[in-house]
Amino acid sequence: MDDPKTLVSTDWLAAHLDDPDLRVIDASWHMPATGRDARAEYEAAHIPGARFFDIDAIADTRSPLPHMAPQPEMFVSRLRAMGIGDGHQVVIYDNSDVHSAARVWWIFRLMGKTDVAMLDGGFAKWQAEGRPVEDMPPITRDRHMTVQRQAGLVRDVTQVAAAAKLGDHQIIDARSVARFRGDEPEPRPGLRAGHIPGAKNVPVGQLYTPDGTMKPVDELRAVFESAGVDLARPAITTCGSGVTAASLALALERLGKRDWSLYDGAWAEWGSYPDLKIATGDA
Repeated sequence: MDDPKTLVSTDWLAAHLDDPDLRVIDASWHMPATGRDARAEYEAAHIPGARFFDIDAIADTRSPLPHMAPQPEMFVSRLRAMGIGDGHQVVIYDNSDVHSAARVWWIFRLMGKTDVAMLDGGFAKWQAEGRPVEDMPPITRDRHMTVQRQAGLVRDVTQVAAAAKLGDHQIIDARSVARFRGDEPEPRPGLRAGHIPGAKNVPVGQLYTPDGTMKPVDELRAVFESAGVDLARPAITTCGSGVTAASLALALERLGKRDWSLYDGAWAEWGSYPDLKIATGDA
């Protein structure tokens, strides 16, 4: 079901691609070990009119942690330069195994922008259907943008530590089973292996079908429930560095759940602090 505030199909985007107030964003991002260059791939081929959103550059560069959410001033400046502003319907896609478009969807929501959706199936599905692509950069015009940061959609390490201790939130981790259990070393050096005590594991791949589209709402609910997630409790989503956690947030939003937030520091932060407790094995 197409919803311009969460998820839209390739058919929907094709039907609206020429709308004057539609803006398309390529938010592809890849784990460093893949050796892929998201910007170079964008420059070679992208959906007509798409702008490139660099998750590592449009970020809080003062933080030692990877691609933390940008300050509102930076977000506004960069998006205005991309020709994106108030009154635009935004559709975000990626060509990434980690579904990085969901991360940028969350950043828009964090900034109070709600007319934003992820493209279901992303660039791979768009290309597989033989839809148009181009290699030319879009012509952009500055557009005024106002934002209102929604502090309730993000959590810091102190808040997550309190939630884990009190047990008043359901913490949901999108990393693989092996990383969650602590059986596999983290891809970032210097991090302990394991998970936040009390967290439940919903590997991000379980939210998607083989063609990269997000599972229907009833199947998403079953995924969370089979992992032991109590959907009646407020949720905090987490992962390795805050990218795949956004897919959990998007899925929860699709379920109609509104009391969720994302731990932006994620395991890149938690796993680096020796004084924070960790758990290993199953939840």
